[in-house]
Amino acid sequence: MNTRHRITASLAVLAGSSALAGVAQAQAFYLQEQAARGAGRAFSGETADTGAASLWWNPAAIAGIEKAEATVSASVILPKGDVVDNGTVIRRPGGTFAPVGGESSSRDPINKGVLPSGAVAVPLGDRLAVGLAVTSPYSFTTDYDNNSWARYSADRTYLRTFDIQPSVAVAVTDWLRVGGAANIEHTDASLTNALPNLSASLADGSQKLAGSGWDVGWTAGFQMHNDWATVGVSYKSAIKHTLKGDLTVSGLLGPLAGQNRTVNDVEASFYTPAQIMVGGRFRATDRLTLNAQTIRSTWEKFDAIRLGAPLNAALPENYRSIWSYAAGVDYAVTPRLTVRGGAQRTLTPTRDGERDARVPDANRWNYALGASFDVTPHFSLDAAANYVDFADATIDRTTAAYAGTAVQTPILVNGQLEDAHAVVLSLGGRVRF
Repeated sequence: MNTRHRITASLAVLAGSSALAGVAQAQAFYLQEQAARGAGRAFSGETADTGAASLWWNPAAIAGIEKAEATVSASVILPKGDVVDNGTVIRRPGGTFAPVGGESSSRDPINKGVLPSGAVAVPLGDRLAVGLAVTSPYSFTTDYDNNSWARYSADRTYLRTFDIQPSVAVAVTDWLRVGGAANIEHTDASLTNALPNLSASLADGSQKLAGSGWDVGWTAGFQMHNDWATVGVSYKSAIKHTLKGDLTVSGLLGPLAGQNRTVNDVEASFYTPAQIMVGGRFRATDRLTLNAQTIRSTWEKFDAIRLGAPLNAALPENYRSIWSYAAGVDYAVTPRLTVRGGAQRTLTPTRDGERDARVPDANRWNYALGASFDVTPHFSLDAAANYVDFADATIDRTTAAYAGTAVQTPILVNGQLEDAHAVVLSLGGRVRF
């Protein structure tokens, strides 16, 4: 077996192990906490709201603003949950299926984190405005113990995506606003997993794939306004990410020792989904505003991670496109204090029978409370708290190390995500000048 085939065979264990996933607040590995104001109503009105705080969702949000404004937010994400083994087995060459061994329960493998975001918008006359948003829409870290039962499909996963969104918007008429933006994204990712040696008495080997790259997408949207309602529609394109980096295999012994090596300049490509967003804000009374929003996310674009030369392999993911739905309210208690709340339902793009420990995702409900307080006529504080309740879900994607070779080692995964939830605390400030 030549070098390319040996390395590709070892990569087969990654087929159920995306480098880019984890239990997140929104869905799979997308994080929606791009403004504390929106978090307070479970992101139910962002496509239709106005100002820099809604720029990520709809560039038309800044059309017609009268003053320059800036917003900065930070969200502390505190996930909890157990990924437990229900009988995962492995069959080494010449043997029979046996328990995979290791710790049978991995507690809180998704790391806690802080997600910052910010945006600025400046009017250029009565109708034209330009803006810039900086966000991190796809970011997380998972870290399993070295002796976890899930070690052959997931060890440590790291992802950071930084999105720079320059935007321009114009108020075409008193009731119609349109906007467009580029999304310039830098992605840095790595994943590791254990590799089984041919004897259960030997320590595991390991494999690490890491890379980074720059890519570009776009966003376009419009809003329609009248005295009592605003409706917003926007489209955020799918982005093809191309990362270049290295693959390192180490710790393999005996007949497998020849696979220990580092392959440089490995290219990996994958898509993050497009989003079609429709939202509305409706003024029920002078104080009460009702919000609703739905988002279609084309996760089917994330069908595989494709590895270029010298590996020339594809790691199937087979995600499905999904919907999310949100509703919320804003209530002006006083001219300076607004309280809000909302709920959001989101389905997971992962499929039963194809979900692995690196992507312990599930359907969820998000419940939110928040408030804004005008400290001065030019400065406001936003705060929010979200509780995200995840359904239990199976971890059940079969993998195989060294697939297609004489030493193929199948691993029949049988696990479950249990008792998962997350608390998200957001704080932000908005300045008008």
